Amino acid sequence: MNRVFLNTTTLDDSGLDLALAPGLGLDGLDSAPSFFHGFATYPQVVARGLVTLADITATRYFNYVPTHARDPILSAHGDRLRAECFSACNGVYACLEILESGLDGGEIGRGTTNVDLNPNSRAVLSAVPAQTLLHLNVGADGFTASTLDSSLTERPVEMPQRWIRALGNAVSMHRDFVEVFQVPQSGARAFLASLPPATSTGKSGWLSAQRGSVKMSARQPAQGVYIAGLHRLSALKRLLTHVQGMSFYAPISDTTAGAMVTVELPTARLTLGLTEQQWRGHSGEGSLLVDLAKPDVREDAAIVSALLSFEPIIDIPRLSHEAALPVARTEAALAVLAASGRVGWDIHDNAYFHRELPDNPDAIDKANPRLVAARALVAHNALRRLADSPRTWLVRSNKAEYQTTLGPDPKQPEAGARCTCSWYLKHAGNRGPCKHVLAASMIEAQPTTEELVKTSDNQPPLSRDRL
Repeated sequence: MNRVFLNTTTLDDSGLDLALAPGLGLDGLDSAPSFFHGFATYPQVVARGLVTLADITATRYFNYVPTHARDPILSAHGDRLRAECFSACNGVYACLEILESGLDGGEIGRGTTNVDLNPNSRAVLSAVPAQTLLHLNVGADGFTASTLDSSLTERPVEMPQRWIRALGNAVSMHRDFVEVFQVPQSGARAFLASLPPATSTGKSGWLSAQRGSVKMSARQPAQGVYIAGLHRLSALKRLLTHVQGMSFYAPISDTTAGAMVTVELPTARLTLGLTEQQWRGHSGEGSLLVDLAKPDVREDAAIVSALLSFEPIIDIPRLSHEAALPVARTEAALAVLAASGRVGWDIHDNAYFHRELPDNPDAIDKANPRLVAARALVAHNALRRLADSPRTWLVRSNKAEYQTTLGPDPKQPEAGARCTCSWYLKHAGNRGPCKHVLAASMIEAQPTTEELVKTSDNQPPLSRDRL
């Protein structure tokens, strides 16, 4: 779906108008979405938060080059507004949450669209003073006569396809993160003030809490978070005077790497997710491949998708009950929706949230060539199980034969899996499974004849009206 802005973000005596592209809401496509009309209780926090997103999406942190800004994704959830984006290098994920307490005088709607943050918008938002009465019109109505000419200019909005891939991988990665330490206002502001500029490179290290401040060291501490490329946090400096505290997160498993930080703001918070290395982007992680390869997962995803209503927190047990699916299948279905950019993960709430983007089922296959290759291996009977080692397979691929050994847990065969292919030797399984491991996992997930018979025996007999 192509989206175009019908007006531009403006600021005059009547307030701030944030222009939106056509959006998806509860009733489908809306050419003029309207998500909130009211006042910001902390106007400068909202303005500078949006400019921070604009800074991030316009910056390539690896081999620094300023680029053309992309417009953040805006989702309204009834109790908050979320604006999300990726850096130009795709190595930094950013999410600004404006909570209900930060919005006064109007009802928050539900839906997803893009926010217009062009150079003029950034100049407008950067000039918002601390002491002002700021009216927010988060929708397509209400642009002023002074911007009439510019409002008639349509500006194409295209979400990079790599953003869709990155959104899904970010979900899978962020689910594996836990909070390691916090620092209060004084320590957080001192740390942000010490960060190198976005143009800097190479400064990395372990961060930990020490007497209310952030300590950096070359060696891993007992409770620490490793951040590669501290300059990737530099955009947070815009919010320096508003920061009330800071939280640092690290993954709990060896299969996930990177770091996350959250800055607490008055009635808002801004979260950054960083990849393991400065040169790595979220779009190439392949972290959802195992869930995407499960049987019946697309059918399950269609059922689950129909039950979502832009919830800020998705209750998985309730959703599983409503969909009449086991929790494991519901979670796998959510992974498929994540791969399409239709659900995200909130590290603060430790839960999925719903955002709606145009549905393109073919995009999942295009974005995951390893998944397509694994299905082809299975379809062509290219795998042979070793008789003396039931977890080991010989896989014929590209005129070569590889030995693939699945992990000990049948429910997570990819965990601890090994393969003799070049992909595994290069990445050691930290960017998702290779196509050979994935193909073997797909066969392992297929029900055996005994399981099919057992399932059939447990089914009630068909009544005459069902025959």
